[in-house]
Amino acid sequence: MHTFSDTQGRAWSVAVTVDTIRRVRTLTGTDLMGVLGGDLIERLSGDPVLLADVLYAVVKPEADVRGVDDADFGRALAGDAVAAATAALLEGLVGFFPAPKARLLRQALTKLEDWQTAALDAAEQRLNTLTAPGLLSGDSPASAESIPPD
Repeated sequence: MHTFSDTQGRAWSVAVTVDTIRRVRTLTGTDLMGVLGGDLIERLSGDPVLLADVLYAVVKPEADVRGVDDADFGRALAGDAVAAATAALLEGLVGFFPAPKARLLRQALTKLEDWQTAALDAAEQRLNTLTAPGLLSGDSPASAESIPPD
Protein backbone atom coordinates (compact mmCIF):
# COMPACT_ATOMS: atom_id res chain seq x y z
CA MET A 1 0.00 0.00 0.00
CA HIS A 2 1.23 3.48 -0.88
CA THR A 3 0.37 6.76 0.78
CA PHE A 4 0.44 10.48 0.04
CA SER A 5 -0.47 13.58 2.00
CA ASP A 6 -2.67 16.37 0.70
CA THR A 7 -2.16 20.08 1.36
CA GLN A 8 -4.26 19.78 4.53
CA GLY A 9 -1.80 17.25 5.98
CA ARG A 10 -4.22 14.34 5.62
CA ALA A 11 -2.54 11.05 4.72
CA TRP A 12 -4.34 8.91 2.15
CA SER A 13 -3.77 5.21 1.45
CA VAL A 14 -3.69 3.98 -2.13
CA ALA A 15 -4.40 0.28 -2.49
CA VAL A 16 -5.23 -0.92 -5.99
CA THR A 17 -7.38 -4.05 -6.07
CA VAL A 18 -10.02 -5.41 -8.43
CA ASP A 19 -12.61 -3.57 -6.31
CA THR A 20 -10.65 -0.33 -6.70
CA ILE A 21 -10.49 -0.71 -10.48
CA ARG A 22 -14.24 -1.40 -10.61
CA ARG A 23 -15.00 1.63 -8.41
CA VAL A 24 -12.84 3.93 -10.56
CA ARG A 25 -14.56 2.67 -13.74
CA THR A 26 -18.01 3.19 -12.23
CA LEU A 27 -17.37 6.64 -10.74
CA THR A 28 -15.12 8.18 -13.39
CA GLY A 29 -15.44 6.10 -16.55
CA THR A 30 -11.65 5.66 -16.47
CA ASP A 31 -10.29 2.14 -16.93
CA LEU A 32 -7.12 1.81 -14.86
CA MET A 33 -6.25 -1.29 -16.88
CA GLY A 34 -5.39 1.19 -19.64
CA VAL A 35 -2.03 1.89 -18.03
CA LEU A 36 -0.74 -1.11 -19.95
CA GLY A 37 -0.32 -0.25 -23.59
CA GLY A 38 -2.36 2.94 -23.57
CA ASP A 39 -1.90 6.63 -22.88
CA LEU A 40 -3.45 6.60 -19.42
CA ILE A 41 -0.13 7.14 -17.64
CA GLU A 42 0.49 10.32 -19.63
CA ARG A 43 -3.10 11.48 -19.14
CA LEU A 44 -2.94 10.97 -15.37
CA SER A 45 0.46 12.68 -15.17
CA GLY A 46 -0.62 15.60 -17.32
CA ASP A 47 -4.21 16.23 -16.24
CA PRO A 48 -4.55 17.10 -12.54
CA VAL A 49 -8.37 17.16 -12.75
CA LEU A 50 -8.49 13.61 -14.12
CA LEU A 51 -5.92 12.59 -11.52
CA ALA A 52 -8.01 14.09 -8.69
CA ASP A 53 -11.19 12.37 -9.93
CA VAL A 54 -9.45 9.00 -10.22
CA LEU A 55 -7.70 9.36 -6.86
CA TYR A 56 -10.92 10.32 -5.13
CA ALA A 57 -12.53 7.17 -6.50
CA VAL A 58 -9.54 5.15 -5.29
CA VAL A 59 -9.70 6.53 -1.75
CA LYS A 60 -13.49 6.98 -1.60
CA PRO A 61 -14.11 4.47 1.22
CA GLU A 62 -11.53 6.31 3.34
CA ALA A 63 -12.91 9.71 2.28
CA ASP A 64 -16.45 8.65 3.22
CA VAL A 65 -15.30 7.68 6.72
CA ARG A 66 -13.57 11.07 7.07
CA GLY A 67 -16.50 13.01 5.63
CA VAL A 68 -14.41 14.40 2.76
CA ASP A 69 -16.32 14.94 -0.48
CA ASP A 70 -14.79 15.14 -3.94
CA ALA A 71 -14.67 18.96 -3.92
CA ASP A 72 -12.85 19.07 -0.55
CA PHE A 73 -10.48 16.37 -1.78
CA GLY A 74 -9.72 18.29 -4.99
CA ARG A 75 -9.13 21.55 -3.11
CA ALA A 76 -6.44 19.79 -1.09
CA LEU A 77 -4.46 18.64 -4.14
CA ALA A 78 -1.92 21.17 -5.33
CA GLY A 79 1.83 21.50 -5.75
CA ASP A 80 3.90 18.71 -4.26
CA ALA A 81 0.75 16.90 -3.11
CA VAL A 82 -0.15 16.32 -6.78
CA ALA A 83 3.28 14.81 -7.46
CA ALA A 84 3.08 12.59 -4.37
CA ALA A 85 -0.47 11.49 -5.23
CA THR A 86 0.54 10.66 -8.81
CA ALA A 87 3.48 8.59 -7.58
CA ALA A 88 1.33 6.74 -5.03
CA LEU A 89 -1.30 5.89 -7.64
CA LEU A 90 1.21 4.73 -10.24
CA GLU A 91 3.13 2.67 -7.67
CA GLY A 92 -0.15 1.17 -6.52
CA LEU A 93 -0.90 0.15 -10.09
CA VAL A 94 2.54 -1.43 -10.47
CA GLY A 95 1.85 -3.45 -7.33
CA PHE A 96 -1.51 -4.61 -8.67
CA PHE A 97 -0.20 -6.41 -11.73
CA PRO A 98 1.57 -9.78 -11.72
CA ALA A 99 5.35 -9.77 -12.23
CA PRO A 100 5.69 -9.68 -16.06
CA LYS A 101 3.12 -6.90 -16.48
CA ALA A 102 4.43 -5.05 -13.42
CA ARG A 103 7.93 -5.05 -14.95
CA LEU A 104 6.52 -3.64 -18.20
CA LEU A 105 4.63 -0.93 -16.32
CA ARG A 106 7.72 -0.12 -14.24
CA GLN A 107 9.70 0.35 -17.50
CA ALA A 108 6.98 2.63 -18.88
CA LEU A 109 7.00 4.74 -15.69
CA THR A 110 10.80 5.01 -15.82
CA LYS A 111 10.63 6.16 -19.46
CA LEU A 112 7.95 8.72 -18.60
CA GLU A 113 10.06 10.08 -15.73
CA ASP A 114 13.09 10.28 -18.06
CA TRP A 115 11.07 12.18 -20.69
CA GLN A 116 9.65 14.57 -18.11
CA THR A 117 13.11 15.24 -16.66
CA ALA A 118 14.56 15.85 -20.14
CA ALA A 119 11.69 18.20 -21.04
CA LEU A 120 12.12 20.18 -17.82
CA ASP A 121 15.90 20.37 -18.32
CA ALA A 122 15.44 21.62 -21.90
CA ALA A 123 12.92 24.25 -20.78
CA GLU A 124 15.26 25.42 -18.02
CA GLN A 125 18.16 25.69 -20.47
CA ARG A 126 16.02 27.79 -22.84
CA LEU A 127 14.98 30.09 -20.00
CA ASN A 128 18.58 30.50 -18.88
CA THR A 129 19.68 31.60 -22.36
CA LEU A 130 16.90 34.13 -22.98
CA THR A 131 17.91 37.74 -23.42
CA ALA A 132 15.87 40.82 -24.18
CA PRO A 133 15.57 41.49 -27.94
CA GLY A 134 18.57 43.37 -29.30
CA LEU A 135 20.70 42.87 -26.21
CA LEU A 136 23.68 40.64 -25.84
CA SER A 137 23.69 38.31 -22.89
CA GLY A 138 25.07 40.21 -19.90
CA ASP A 139 24.29 43.68 -21.31
CA SER A 140 21.82 45.75 -19.38
CA PRO A 141 19.36 48.16 -20.94
CA ALA A 142 20.31 51.83 -20.97
CA SER A 143 19.06 53.84 -18.05
CA ALA A 144 16.69 56.74 -18.64
CA GLU A 145 19.46 59.19 -17.71
CA SER A 146 21.80 57.91 -20.42
CA ILE A 147 19.31 58.32 -23.27
CA PRO A 148 19.65 61.71 -24.97
CA PRO A 149 16.42 63.75 -25.23
CA ASP A 150 14.81 64.11 -28.69
